[in-house]
Parts: sequence; C-alpha cells; structure tokens
Amino acid sequence: MKKCPVCDTVITGRSDKKYCSAYCKSAQQYEKRKQEEDEYYKIDRQLKTNRKILKAYNKSGLSTVRKEKLLAEGFNPKFFTHYWKNTKGQVYLFCYEYGFLLLKENQKEKYILVKWQKYMEV
Repeated sequence: MKKCPVCDTVITGRSDKKYCSAYCKSAQQYEKRKQEEDEYYKIDRQLKTNRKILKAYNKSGLSTVRKEKLLAEGFNPKFFTHYWKNTKGQVYLFCYEYGFLLLKENQKEKYILVKWQKYMEV
C-alpha cells in the first residue's frame, strides 16, 4: 500500500498516483518551490542588505568606516553586483550604486565607501 508523502494517508485509485488529493500535491510542490527560491533569493537579500548598510554609512558620497562596524551590521563583502578599477589599480566593489574598498591602515582594516559617479562608466 502506497502512502501520501504529505499526510501519510493510504492512496487509493490509479497505481501511479503519488498523492491522496490535489491539496497534498499542491502543498508538496509549494514547499519544494519555496526551498528552491529561498536559496536563490538569499543572494538578493544579502545584496540589498549590503546596499542599505553602505547607504546608511555613506551620506556624503565618500566616507571611511571600520570593517568591524559594517560586519556587525550584517554586511558581507563577498556579495557585490559589479566592480570598478581606478587609475591606481585599486578595485572598488559595488552593491548597486554604493561601492567599498578595503584598506589597511596602522594594522586596522577600514572600508572606503563611495557612490557611483558618471566618470566611472568609461
């Protein structure tokens, strides 16, 4: 006897039937899609979190913030949308229009925060 994977009810009817009802079939597919989407949207959520944090700490368009402070807020530097390399060879990573560059000064790590400018498009 086959049992429904959702509600554990005995399945009656066709021999190849997998679920006891349309409700159970729909519930199973919903859970499966939800898990797949959670993995996909996890990246998008982190990018939006990074952007929100960078925007909050970069009111003037150019600022410097300690690395620990951003990390404590939930910032993850591994998630970014694009990058820009300046004439000095430094690579700024961006979350949408807000960018950051990791620098070490006096054995302390800091981020220089910038906002995307028109001249960066070239």
